Amino acid sequence: MRNLCICKFFCLKTCVSSFGSIINRSYQCCKLGIVLFLQPTCIPGGLESDTSDVRRASHAGDWYTANGKSSSPSISKSALISLPPGSELDSQLTAWLACVTPSDDAYPIKGCKAVIAPHAGYAYSGPAAAWAYKSIDTTGIKRVFILGPSHHFYLEGCALSSCEEYDTPIGKLRLDLEIIEELRGTGRFEMMDIKADEAEHSIEMHLPYVRKVFAGQDIKIVPIVVGAISKSAEASFGSILAPYLERKDTFCIVSSDFCHWGTRFSYTYYYPKAPPSDVAAIKLSRSVDPTPANPIHESIRQLDHEGMDRLILTPCSAAAAHTAFAEYLAKTRNTICGRHPIGVLLGALASLEVSRGVQPMLRWVRYEQSSACLTIVDSSVSYASAWVRF
Repeated sequence: MRNLCICKFFCLKTCVSSFGSIINRSYQCCKLGIVLFLQPTCIPGGLESDTSDVRRASHAGDWYTANGKSSSPSISKSALISLPPGSELDSQLTAWLACVTPSDDAYPIKGCKAVIAPHAGYAYSGPAAAWAYKSIDTTGIKRVFILGPSHHFYLEGCALSSCEEYDTPIGKLRLDLEIIEELRGTGRFEMMDIKADEAEHSIEMHLPYVRKVFAGQDIKIVPIVVGAISKSAEASFGSILAPYLERKDTFCIVSSDFCHWGTRFSYTYYYPKAPPSDVAAIKLSRSVDPTPANPIHESIRQLDHEGMDRLILTPCSAAAAHTAFAEYLAKTRNTICGRHPIGVLLGALASLEVSRGVQPMLRWVRYEQSSACLTIVDSSVSYASAWVRF
């Protein structure tokens, strides 16, 4: 096992050399989904050291509620005491799912095999994520892969959990140890210790939703943390996962926020005029202001949708979408933290297109921003949800 780089919280600097190659870049996200870029420090021993059978819900009580204590003024103190753990969280998830009112498609989506959903604090991204989870047809599903980006340790490949269970405030989720052992047997995956596992939030933020929508079903999960890998590596890991995704009893969740915009992210990409346009994009600064015709939050929306459009699989193939998305990222450097897990999903779909003749379809169903940026001192994080079927 080679040494891996565990990151110390350090500074707000980004150094990206090319798509799929990140130098000294890792993230610590606050509840908003804000990204702090970190300086990696190599720790002998890599990710395999401490062990534990159960991963705690380490971000509960901060990024989302941990117990049944409701802040609603309509609930008395005596009622609060009697609420079981997780009651408030369960009620929140129920309410957000109930607010999903699609106009074009009947939910759940028949044949839905994967979703893309955000992983910020629930106060910010919980409602947007509900649009992805409401689309899931849970019938017959026994296994859920969850692909999330690495924010807290530098990883050049993909990593598997060493735990047997993941805890959530509304119930535990068992890991599919047999599948994890099969993946480990390929020699392509690292293994996370409990400290690295509990530090990462990109997978944990999906666990309560998974437990909620699959309530009463005996499912197992396969969490995979995806590192800073190249497009070809995304395709390679996707081909490993493709046979599992093909199974009727298997589902896949991809964890990703979209644009992290603002000086705190060292990212102020801006379209002076709404695309398509002959006017080139610029970098805003305290001396370069946005144009009145295109507010910053609209430019961010245009930027995100440009990338989202690259991922729509109809009429192009998953392989073509993968290439188009990589080219878009190389051009814009958009700070989509889950770009590599998205790439792995595209790699799996491309493999199935060739081996099984599947014709996948992706549809975006929700897009939101944490705030509407108007000036260079503002910042925001974007959240998007999509479903995939074939």
